[in-house]
Amino acid sequence: MTISLKGEYALQAVFDLSMQPAGEPVKIAGIARRQKIPRKFLELILGGLKQGGFVESRRGAEGGYLLARPAESLTVGEVLRFVEGVRSRRTSARRKAETPFTALWDRVDRAVSEVVDKTTFAELRRSWEERQSRFVPSWDI
Repeated sequence: MTISLKGEYALQAVFDLSMQPAGEPVKIAGIARRQKIPRKFLELILGGLKQGGFVESRRGAEGGYLLARPAESLTVGEVLRFVEGVRSRRTSARRKAETPFTALWDRVDRAVSEVVDKTTFAELRRSWEERQSRFVPSWDI
């Protein structure tokens, strides 16, 4: 599986939304700042994610973007496939003929797909929060 910069940014945007309180819209500027994504590019990405049913938008002063479904039901794989389409190493190779590596690359693609298809944004959030809390220095004496 090949992941473009657009795909990486889409994952970061969905992750950022999963970190926010449910039901509270988030401004594009906040996501762009936290995730270090160019705002114009993020606008295009979020527009695509909205069409794909991954995010919703709300208008107005209190508006912004939020997840269209709970983070527990959104997998990394489904977002990647929507943004990137399905790509494998073999199909992107110059030669489409069978090689000594064909079966190996097929197994690699299946293994990667299995991981991303079973990883939800809620799991990523919990894992990230756990890792971040381990490294908080304590200044208590």
